[in-house]
Amino acid sequence: MARGDWGRLMVATQEGDRVAYQRLLQEIRVELCRYFARRLPPSMVDDAVQETLIAIHRKRHTYDPARVFDAWLLAIARYKWIDRLRDMKRHSWDALPEDLEVAGHETAVVSASALDTLLAQLKPAQAAAIRMARVEGLTIEETAVRTGQSQALVKVNIHRGLAKLIALVKTTEYSHG
Repeated sequence: MARGDWGRLMVATQEGDRVAYQRLLQEIRVELCRYFARRLPPSMVDDAVQETLIAIHRKRHTYDPARVFDAWLLAIARYKWIDRLRDMKRHSWDALPEDLEVAGHETAVVSASALDTLLAQLKPAQAAAIRMARVEGLTIEETAVRTGQSQALVKVNIHRGLAKLIALVKTTEYSHG
């Protein structure tokens, strides 16, 4: 179907013809993909097309059959394109270098598991104090509130717990090393 027939399909759509509406949307989707592909980064094209199709659906009653359909469609697409440009301006899009190395998360998972194993060997009060104050970065005051311990007791539990962890690690190193 030629682009000139899109106006006829929209008129049929306004009259309730669902088949004409589906056909119109399929055909203009292809044109919108081309339109946005020339104007936006590839990652934004699909969203722009979808937003434009939604706008067409919502505004389909405003199409005047006495006017050219392409102009009506282009006006909607242009507004959606401008919206996308504004979105791009609001967000900082720094290009990543091509040679950027992305480390796997395997080391972090193994480290977290090892830490959990070590903390499980401490008294629960010591493990909680170390996890909150040293791992999560809470202050002594915040840790005291969360654990129900006094600030002095939090400090003692951290000190004794860390001493025990050091001893556990040294024992593990020598027995496996």
